[in-house]
Amino acid sequence: MFDSFLQNILNALQWGSFYSLIALGYTLVYGVLRLINFAHGDIVMVGAYIAFFISSLLLGQYGMPAFLPGWAVLALTIPLTMFFTSVVGVTLERVAYRPLRRKGANRLYVVITALMAGLILENGNLLVLGASRKKFPELIEKVVYKFGSVYVTNLKIGVILTAILSFIGLHFIITRTKVGMAMRAISYDKFAVPLMGIPIDTVIVFTFILGSSMAGLAGILFALSYPILDPYMGMSIGWKAFIAAVVGGIGDIRGAFAGGFILGIIEIMVVAFFPSSYRDLIAFSILLLILTIRPTGLFGVAQTTKI
Repeated sequence: MFDSFLQNILNALQWGSFYSLIALGYTLVYGVLRLINFAHGDIVMVGAYIAFFISSLLLGQYGMPAFLPGWAVLALTIPLTMFFTSVVGVTLERVAYRPLRRKGANRLYVVITALMAGLILENGNLLVLGASRKKFPELIEKVVYKFGSVYVTNLKIGVILTAILSFIGLHFIITRTKVGMAMRAISYDKFAVPLMGIPIDTVIVFTFILGSSMAGLAGILFALSYPILDPYMGMSIGWKAFIAAVVGGIGDIRGAFAGGFILGIIEIMVVAFFPSSYRDLIAFSILLLILTIRPTGLFGVAQTTKI
């Protein structure tokens, strides 16, 4: 019984790692701009496809000579995927969000624009690449470790450690660097920050770079774990990661990180004891109960608005 529980916990930590990485991107953008970037889940999908084409190219599947082992291809694919995915995120900010922000548009129109941007990414992928699914190449040989009746793979360990290290790195950037201080300052008072000589557009671009790179990292890790790609793969996991960020307290990276693991644990435990068709119903009912008791989320604090 204990071995089964421990096995489910390990599975939940892997699943929660995906939610946490994506939720970190949501909460970074919301913390600075008070913008819910609903296209973020589709940026995860874009990151997975970018990783697919980069790794396939390095493996020699498009006429290029293959001279790198799988682990070296993965080591190159991860930073390249994060870079190109961040380019996609910054492009969305420049093309879709910045013009509205400079015109002082209501937040509702910005949210609608974010939804539209996500649909453009999904259907643009469908138009360019077609509806057929793609199989992500196996870049690392999976090794299974057995501890009693508990099985864990090297990939599962890598996903969990990557999520933890990413959170530590983001926490250091936000709390210990000048650009992190500027991000926190904008979240408190975006009107006073330019008066202090802080280039607000530069800080916002950096925020989108961080958030989108986290989405790219989540995309490649998800593709490695579940190697079937389709244009709509980011929609469901993106919405769930947003809910995890809200439960944790959107705007606080600690809340996003914790909320992702909470949702992952709840979903896996529900599947372990109930039919899988009940997963979303029971999981979201529990999350709704948490928000009913604490509307600001686990780490969120009530904010006042000056009038």
